[in-house]
Amino acid sequence: MKRLTGVLFVLVLLCSASQAQFSKQARDSINKITSVDYQNMLDQLGIKTIRQGANGNDPKAPNAANYDEAKANPFPDLPDPLGMKNGKSVTSAKTWWKKRRPEIVEDFDREIYGRMPQNTPKVKWEVTEIKNDTVGKYKVIAKTMVGHVDNSGYPSVNVDIRMTLTTPAEAKEPVPVIMEFGFIFPPGFRMPAMPNASKEPTWQQQLLEKGWGFAIILPNSIQADNGAGLTQGIIGLMNKGKYRKPDDWGSLRAWAWGASRALDYFETDKAVNARQVGIEGHSRYGKATLVTMAYDSRFAIAFVSSSGEGGAKLHRRNAGELVENVASSGEYHWMAGNFIKYAGPLTPKDMPVDSHELIAMCAPRPVFISSGEKGDGWVDAKGMFMAAVAAGPVYKLLGKKDLGTTIFPHVETPLMDGDLTFRQHSSGHTPAPNWPIFIRFAEKYFK
Repeated sequence: MKRLTGVLFVLVLLCSASQAQFSKQARDSINKITSVDYQNMLDQLGIKTIRQGANGNDPKAPNAANYDEAKANPFPDLPDPLGMKNGKSVTSAKTWWKKRRPEIVEDFDREIYGRMPQNTPKVKWEVTEIKNDTVGKYKVIAKTMVGHVDNSGYPSVNVDIRMTLTTPAEAKEPVPVIMEFGFIFPPGFRMPAMPNASKEPTWQQQLLEKGWGFAIILPNSIQADNGAGLTQGIIGLMNKGKYRKPDDWGSLRAWAWGASRALDYFETDKAVNARQVGIEGHSRYGKATLVTMAYDSRFAIAFVSSSGEGGAKLHRRNAGELVENVASSGEYHWMAGNFIKYAGPLTPKDMPVDSHELIAMCAPRPVFISSGEKGDGWVDAKGMFMAAVAAGPVYKLLGKKDLGTTIFPHVETPLMDGDLTFRQHSSGHTPAPNWPIFIRFAEKYFK
């Protein structure tokens, strides 16, 4: 067996650590509660069963994931992002902002990611520690903070958002900051030595080299990454511990809400240039990154890494992970309950929107769609590229540059000349090789 790469080794450690925090009894309890919650949603929708998802582990399985491009587009016709529901075409930026974009937002709210309640509670940020530190060779000021969510409306649920912020110690003015949906390690934690570890600077060091800062926000402190947690976290707080309705928000939208509350804090911190805050995430957090960028226009730029199904990948594609996988009991909590309908009795063809329109919601702001190659087929790089291409007309309508091509590029060939960009690196399920590319892209905007 080949040795694990450094990044994959870290991910295995993180997953192991995450699982280790729960005893077998606790895991069994989570699975049981998830099963009950999932069945409740199926009952609300009147659905008896859904279609089986793709098997990404066994290529000989009857439901093995498809990687044959000849079979990848069973529903080739995409909704027109510039086509109004009344049949008219959008020909001006004003019509996009006033009429067409709100139509798209409504469809995503109702059918895909769920509605965020209008009366979400205030968050009071508490800086719990400030210290002078070093990251590599760079002197920094590191802040640890907690966002206390007002739970006076339902004291049974407590939500404290965890985040760190690190900025250059010698900065003379507010600096750009890239915030990652990621992990915050406990005090005293030291990462074990990694086999085949890269000697390249970390993404944090690369940002500090530019004189920028970075933040890490912990999604699970906002909303748990399982169905059992839907009566807890910010979703449970808003629902007062009750089950979700089919158009209520899921974890992706909740994580995005938490990121927006972090940006609220950055607007008060004199070390941060709040107009130059970017958002980054990988895999499921890549999905959350794109949702965050689409729904909060204050974020200046996005690095969307290997987001796949539920993120930048076209739902109408039969490649890698499918709608049916995300609609299953293991992942449904990311989405609105209504999303499950499209795994039975409806199909992805019946969706009123697709992910190219989520990317279009980010326009005219710069977005970098990215993935790996070896071991990253599950996220369907071509499906994400196709979505970016289909979002291009909106960028052009708003006076920005699209990808500049409809031809899927070779691996390691960056399409970075526009405001909507794409690159597939040759490594696996990791954002690391694309960090230098993203930083060069961001430099065009962070001057």
